[in-house]
Amino acid sequence: MKNLILIVLVTFLGFSAQAQTKKNKNLKYATEVNGNCEQCKKRIEKAAFGVPGVKTANWDMSSHQLTVILNEEKSSPEDLNKAIAKVGHDTKDIKATQADYDNLHTCCKYQRE
Repeated sequence: MKNLILIVLVTFLGFSAQAQTKKNKNLKYATEVNGNCEQCKKRIEKAAFGVPGVKTANWDMSSHQLTVILNEEKSSPEDLNKAIAKVGHDTKDIKATQADYDNLHTCCKYQRE
């Protein structure tokens, strides 16, 4: 009887632990990314597609919104924000370093907060 209870308990714990680690394969994520022009759009979207698991990426120039569909099993929204910041564009969550911002073309330099 003890063995049966132990087997049921271990099975239950295994299923509950597995359910907690499931990640979204089609996470819809949006964030604000600073930029000015068509060059910025290309650079931001290219950086987004460079992140493993990004399926779609679209940056809207007028609203400064980047929307992506991301596989969380391969990367996270934080990884995406870091990649965008690395090419010189501030996101809502992560700011680009001054050196990365300085590497932007003059028409791409936006007003930093």
